[in-house]
Amino acid sequence: MTLSHSMLAIEISAPGGPDVLHPCSVPVPVPGHGQIIIRVAYAGVNRPDALQRAGLYAPPPSASPLPGLECSGTVVEVGPGVTRWQIGDQVCALLPGGGYAEYAVTHEAHALPIPPGLSLAEAACLPETCFTVWSNVVMRGGLQAGERFLVHGGASGIGTTAIQIAHALGARVFTTAGSDEKCTVCKSLGADVAINYRTEDFLPALRAAGGANLILDMVGGGYIERNIKALADDGRLVQIAFLQGAKVTLNLAEVMMRRLTLTGSTLRPQSDLAKARIAAEVEAQVWPMIARGAVRVVMDSEFALADAAAAHWRIESGTHVGKIVLRVAD
Repeated sequence: MTLSHSMLAIEISAPGGPDVLHPCSVPVPVPGHGQIIIRVAYAGVNRPDALQRAGLYAPPPSASPLPGLECSGTVVEVGPGVTRWQIGDQVCALLPGGGYAEYAVTHEAHALPIPPGLSLAEAACLPETCFTVWSNVVMRGGLQAGERFLVHGGASGIGTTAIQIAHALGARVFTTAGSDEKCTVCKSLGADVAINYRTEDFLPALRAAGGANLILDMVGGGYIERNIKALADDGRLVQIAFLQGAKVTLNLAEVMMRRLTLTGSTLRPQSDLAKARIAAEVEAQVWPMIARGAVRVVMDSEFALADAAAAHWRIESGTHVGKIVLRVAD
C-alpha cells in the first residue's frame, strides 16, 4: 500500500483550553527500526492529552507534538526489523503521541492484538489505561488477592479499569466518585465500597475496614495526607497524577513508624523497553481477563476527529463515566 504524503490531524495551536485544538495537514510519519505505521480507526482521549494541550505536559523530544497516546486501527507499513506484525493486522497500541491523526507511528512491541469480540472503538480505550493500571497497581504496587485496594476517581477511565482488574485479582475494592450515580456504576464493576466524596469522607470508611494495603491516586493535593492516614501499616501509596497539586507538607515520621511506601510513575517518558515489558504483562494477564468477561470496556462517548475540542470539554467537565474516543476512520 502506498501512503499519501500528508494526513489530517489535530494540532495544538497554542497552550490553552479545548478551543486551541484545530484540524491541520501534516506529513505522514515514517517508520524507523522496529516501528509500525497504523491507519488510525479510533483514538483514545485521556487527561494527559488535556494537560499537554494546556502546556503542562510536554511530549518527549522524539515524540510527535500531536496529542493522542493510544489508538486502534490497521497496520499499513512496517519498518526495518519488525517481526511481529504484518500489513493488514488490526491492533490497538500505546503511542508516544500523535494519535489524533489519520496515521500514527509506534514501536511494534507497544501494539497488541484486538481482544476477541471487541470493536475497534472499544479497543482504542484499552492501551493507555491498561498499561497504566497494570504497571502501577500490580508491577509497582504489588497488589495481592485478599488485600484492600482504594482507587480514587472510580468512574474515570483509569478508575473503571482499576476496579475491574483489582476485583479480578481477588482484592477487596474501595473507590471514590463524585455522585451517587457514579458510585452505582463503580459497584456494578466490582467495587465493594463506593464513596461519594462530595457527601462523605473516605478516611473513616478505610480506617473502619483496617486501612488500605494499596492506594492508587491521581488527585494529589490535600488527598495525599489523608491517603497516608488511610493506609494500613506496611501500606503502599502509588501516585500517578496531581489534579489538585503536587506539592504538600508531610510528616515523614508516620511513614517511617508505619513502614509505608510512597511511590509513583508516569508512563509516557519511560523507555521503549520498559513499555514493551508492560505490554507483555498486559497481554499475558489482562487480555485473558477481557476474554472471560472479568474486565470490560466502559465507554462514555464518541466524537469525530474534527470535534476533538468537544471531547476535551467533555473530559474536563468531570461528568463522563469511562473512556472517550475520537472516530478517525470508519
